[in-house]
Amino acid sequence: MNDLEGLLPEQIEKISKARERVIDSIGKNMDLYGITLSIGHLYGYMYFKEGPVTLDELSSNMGMSKTSMSTGVRTLLDLKMIDKVWGKGTRKDLFEVVPDWHQNFSDYFSIKWRKAVEGNMTALNKSLAEIRQMKIDYADEPDTTRLLQTDEIKIEEAIKYYRWLLKLIESLETGKIFELIPKE
Repeated sequence: MNDLEGLLPEQIEKISKARERVIDSIGKNMDLYGITLSIGHLYGYMYFKEGPVTLDELSSNMGMSKTSMSTGVRTLLDLKMIDKVWGKGTRKDLFEVVPDWHQNFSDYFSIKWRKAVEGNMTALNKSLAEIRQMKIDYADEPDTTRLLQTDEIKIEEAIKYYRWLLKLIESLETGKIFELIPKE
């Protein structure tokens, strides 16, 4: 059932216009974080939808191909912004928005940042080990040793930053961030 069903055409138009403005804003905001505008619009559409929807419904209502819709839904599932839900009497997959924007923010950034931090920490630790070995290998060359010592310090500082960032990520994942900055 359409949640606007039973309303006057004038009411439907006004409500739809207000919703479209918010949906467009959500899409533009998500685009800033590397999520395509269309996926942002998909989330916005689902946000206002009463109850779960199928890929067919999404594709039909948004005028996008089922393939594009499937990709968008998969992205939103991976980011934990929507859930796959069970629906009595249907064999089709149903999807429903997770309406907690605080949790969406926490999930999105913890997922993205953790992936980046892990990759960067691997590179930093590998380089740090190589530099430390070179300090041993070139111990009798003062200019090289000085340069390696400077690089070692810089890499150690970067590692300290990433360890701090991991603590921030953990606070997002556990919800402890909301003790410091409470939800409204």
